[in-house]
Amino acid sequence: MNKFEQLGLSESLLKAILDLGFENPTEVQEKAIPLLLEKDTDLVALAQTGTGKTAAFGFPVIQKIDANNRNTQALILSPTRELCLQITNELKNYSKYEKGINVVAVYGGASITEQARDIKRGAQIIVATPGRMQDMINRGLVNISQINYCILDEADEMLNMGFYEDIVNILSTTPDEKSTWLFSATMPAEVARIGKQFMTDPIEITVGTKNSGSATVSHEFYLVNARDRYEALKRLADANPDIFSVVFCRTKRDTQAVAEKLIEDGYSAAALHGDLSQAQRDGVMKSFRGRQIQMLVATDVAARGIDVDNVTHVVNYQLPDEIETYNHRSGRTGRAGKLGTSIVIVTKSELRKISSIERIIKQKFEEKTIPSGIEICEIQLLHLANKIKDTEVDHEIDNYLPAINNVLEGLSKEELIKKMVSVEFNRFIAYYKKNRDISSQSGERRERDDRDGAPRENNNGGATRYFVNIGSRDNFDWMSLKDYLKETLDLGRDDVFKVDVKEGFSFFNTDPEHTDKVMEILNNVQLEGRRINVEISKNDGGGRRDHNGRSSGAGFGGGRSSAPRREGSFAPRREGSGGFRNDRGSAPREGGFRSERSSAAPRREGGFSSDRASREGSSERAPRRSESFGDSSRPRRPRRD
Repeated sequence: MNKFEQLGLSESLLKAILDLGFENPTEVQEKAIPLLLEKDTDLVALAQTGTGKTAAFGFPVIQKIDANNRNTQALILSPTRELCLQITNELKNYSKYEKGINVVAVYGGASITEQARDIKRGAQIIVATPGRMQDMINRGLVNISQINYCILDEADEMLNMGFYEDIVNILSTTPDEKSTWLFSATMPAEVARIGKQFMTDPIEITVGTKNSGSATVSHEFYLVNARDRYEALKRLADANPDIFSVVFCRTKRDTQAVAEKLIEDGYSAAALHGDLSQAQRDGVMKSFRGRQIQMLVATDVAARGIDVDNVTHVVNYQLPDEIETYNHRSGRTGRAGKLGTSIVIVTKSELRKISSIERIIKQKFEEKTIPSGIEICEIQLLHLANKIKDTEVDHEIDNYLPAINNVLEGLSKEELIKKMVSVEFNRFIAYYKKNRDISSQSGERRERDDRDGAPRENNNGGATRYFVNIGSRDNFDWMSLKDYLKETLDLGRDDVFKVDVKEGFSFFNTDPEHTDKVMEILNNVQLEGRRINVEISKNDGGGRRDHNGRSSGAGFGGGRSSAPRREGSFAPRREGSGGFRNDRGSAPREGGFRSERSSAAPRREGGFSSDRASREGSSERAPRRSESFGDSSRPRRPRRD
């Protein structure tokens, strides 16, 4: 017998539960539903996000509603538009066999007039965000003076978002004799104050330990230098090929920047923060729920109420300002009894916060090291082998097998496997061979970061570093200069790297085998009538050698030609080359998606990264993965099927 039948639910609700595929109630449902059905009482339920709280209050409130009375009988307050809509949809699914019950969502960003009209037609249950609800009360568009039930969902999140006054004002307009049900993951002082002011002898139920973390979430941290956060994030993503995650940053600016870098490095990512329009937020969330996005980079406020199944990891790119917020972040994974992992990328100065979080969630963190390049390559190789093994064959390919067999004739099985896997794998091994192992240098002093391709001094990894007498005065940024150098020198996508553009000069790297070509070609090129001068640099501030091997001193004097800057100089800054970027004043694109890919490579289905050479947010850019074996571009992260 289905355990839901033992909770006292009606036949119509049990039928809906069967349709939804629910088999066994969660702990909070098992404790709350019989209690709420048995009598009208005030209730405080403490349970982590993802433990089934919506059904815990949803089933009882539907069963207690008088469907023949079209007046508003229940008000549910939730922190965000996304959660408001989610609760509304779930209640509609629960009540599908209950005739006459109407649930209306009230939230900002939509027509308040239409919402008022829907309520006037008869809404026994209103699900609302506090701000919009207060607005409707002030305008006299809603009457909640006769409600029987008031439910505060994610109460601590609403108060953390600054809705204390709105909630107090809203509750003050409701009748004293109503039942108030408060559901929260934690019990901070403000939540307790609300309970004391508006509830009478509430029954308290707790799932797990009060303020504790979910038992289905494991916690681990990685100690890195602050400047290695982004590189650590990429490596952790590469070490988990099937990652489906929410990445948390503290500020909107950091959220945008991290998402941009991930996209430009070939990952399926997008940003979610308060500067996005509602249409953009909806587009991002739709793509995330559809698994077109593997890494959703979000602020705490924007991520409130996100309820997406099967999130494998929560990544704390930066720890929250308020330690209690960590509980809400980690609750985005390990939902509905499934296992999840919460990762923290932390610096030495932040280690004390780990201990504080452990005390609050009453769980221990496991300290781990960032995987080495070789470890990641091994993981990716086995992942690729399994992907090949599990690929379903479309027998349309049979028509092309004779031609393919002719091309591959003479190759043994072992040779064929090696070559097939190497097409994809070579890019990873080549990338990680060039880059240092950051796990062994955690906490050490780093040289300056590689924003926009800027180099770490004296750390060129065996590459040749050049000084060139053109820069931002010539309308170059790092991307347009990199494109210009690749085209002029006829080099591949990965052959020019660590591009650092200054006002009157720039630096860039190539592998040593290209040195003669760079020196010979560039020193014979003119830009708008001015000769380009390229020299080999010992470091960014030290002596340089010209193409004849002569030292040119320690300073930058004479680095730029005395020729005046010309109007319409060669290689102008490219429009739209920044994708998500808006630090130059441009607004983010609708939905946060990248511009169209060039015709050089077909757009990946469901992909978001541009085909353009990726922004070098650090010198160790993540390898991009191609979808087809025939694409020799940087390896890109594969989209989820």
